[in-house]
Amino acid sequence: MFKGILITKDDGVYRALLQDIDDAVLPDADTTVQVEWSTLNYKDGLALTGKSPVVRRFPMVPGIDFAGTVIETSNTAWKVGDRVVLNGWGVGETHCGGLAAKARVKGEWLVPLPASFSARQAMAIGTAGYTAMLCVLALEKHGIKPADGEILVTGANGGVGSVAIAVLAKLGYQVAASTGRPDEAEHLKALGASTIVERSELSAPGKPIGKERWAGVVDTVGSHTLANACATTKYSGAVAACGLAGGMDFPATVAPFILRGVTLYGIDSVMAPLTVRQEAWERLGRDLEIAKLDSITREIPLSEAVAVGAELLAGKVRGRVVVDVSR
Repeated sequence: MFKGILITKDDGVYRALLQDIDDAVLPDADTTVQVEWSTLNYKDGLALTGKSPVVRRFPMVPGIDFAGTVIETSNTAWKVGDRVVLNGWGVGETHCGGLAAKARVKGEWLVPLPASFSARQAMAIGTAGYTAMLCVLALEKHGIKPADGEILVTGANGGVGSVAIAVLAKLGYQVAASTGRPDEAEHLKALGASTIVERSELSAPGKPIGKERWAGVVDTVGSHTLANACATTKYSGAVAACGLAGGMDFPATVAPFILRGVTLYGIDSVMAPLTVRQEAWERLGRDLEIAKLDSITREIPLSEAVAVGAELLAGKVRGRVVVDVSR
């Protein structure tokens, strides 16, 4: 038996409860990990509250991220005692995840815990920070340089947005942070934002094409925000889209793409191949300042995860949340 959050759906009633879980609940896989830290992402909030059909199998241990130590494995890539991180792969959705003291997964889903991070710090990064780095890598590979102009980051107070700002600023980019919480402006500037953009400037229906403003964009919001970001991106610029906090729709036209040569990159963190994951984590080790990471991190016990998941969906959570699964 081990402590964890278990999601059940019986007679149409959806429940997420902290309880003792039998090892038999864990799926068949080749590697068992003693989980030390997990985290909460937007998708975890959806799973914990049942606001969206993220969970596809029941019962399910939620949590799309975890960091810990291998305690049993038949996979030749690992040995007992190895320190590892997991992000995505359907964990917490179709395969039991990290909001528990133990997880059993496929060894090929794991990445070595970077020596520059503790397990707690790795979860302060989590899928949100790893996704932010994937967005930055997409803009870099497109050829966008700091001298080309501002980079817009939408949903700036969220986990992806916060890490993206910190990384971009360290790399020398000028960052415009879009937020619906103007009282957080000083916090965003401390992370590295040079300009604060009111969310309402981007969230309402806009023109098919507008004044050129951004060399590149990291968008976590979707819907009208993404459409407006594309419409105001400079000639030959790029937009990295990774989220749907504002909606799954994309009410745009082809104008920015055929008149300005704008490129829209879709960023998937769930099924990204191992080489991409390793590159992202290696770059995070170099390009994310630990002090800034600590400033955007809130620690909670596992017993508070369900309640904080609801806060996250309500837009009341700044930055990142790490979950101590031992409490």
